[in-house]
Amino acid sequence: MANKKSNAYDRVATMFSPDGRLYQVEYASKIVEQGTLGAGLVYSNGVIFGADKKVVSKMIIPDSIEKLFKIDSHLGAISSGLVGDARRIIQFARKEAQENKMYYEEKIGVETLVKKVAGTKQLFTQYAGMRPFGISLIIGGYDDNGARLFETEPSGALAEYKAIAIGKGRKNAMTHFEKNYKDNISFENGVNLIVNAIEKGLEKEKADVNRLDFAFIEKGKKFERISKNELKSILGKKAE
Repeated sequence: MANKKSNAYDRVATMFSPDGRLYQVEYASKIVEQGTLGAGLVYSNGVIFGADKKVVSKMIIPDSIEKLFKIDSHLGAISSGLVGDARRIIQFARKEAQENKMYYEEKIGVETLVKKVAGTKQLFTQYAGMRPFGISLIIGGYDDNGARLFETEPSGALAEYKAIAIGKGRKNAMTHFEKNYKDNISFENGVNLIVNAIEKGLEKEKADVNRLDFAFIEKGKKFERISKNELKSILGKKAE
């Protein structure tokens, strides 16, 4: 009887159940929980992004899997959930960043962009004929207020973090961050901490450097990806 009652409220994204739930938004969050793990943190000079790109077939070219995105020279993002939805939101974010440069002749603030993205995601929970975006995003960058890092959920909710993980294994990764993250962490230690957090999220599986995608943004520098060789070098120093 309870299932029949809930089914009556999950057919339309905009309909609240009697106990105040939007089932379609909750279903979108379930998709995010099944996505591969991504993480980010604020370090002494900026922000670091790290993502695990699960390759399900030997025939897939790993670089073709999109998980980590450049939005602007001072902004980056990691997605978890439906990749098609992520591309759509990233396209919107890039457009907003470029328009801000054209209209105001300055780079868009990190928090300003995050609120625009979150507002768009919330809009798709409010009107009939639309469905919520099945993604969470970690958006971070460096602006006049320093290094900033946010998460936006399918509901349009947002929060700022020092370190954050999204996707399958988030709980274990966040527990690792909470125990080991320190303010003003160095770049190398930050990279190692993200890799360790990803491994905690993977549980019994080791993180494969060849399928990890890392990037960073810091004061005075543009969005830059970390090469596989550089990543191996950073992780190797810890092993020594």
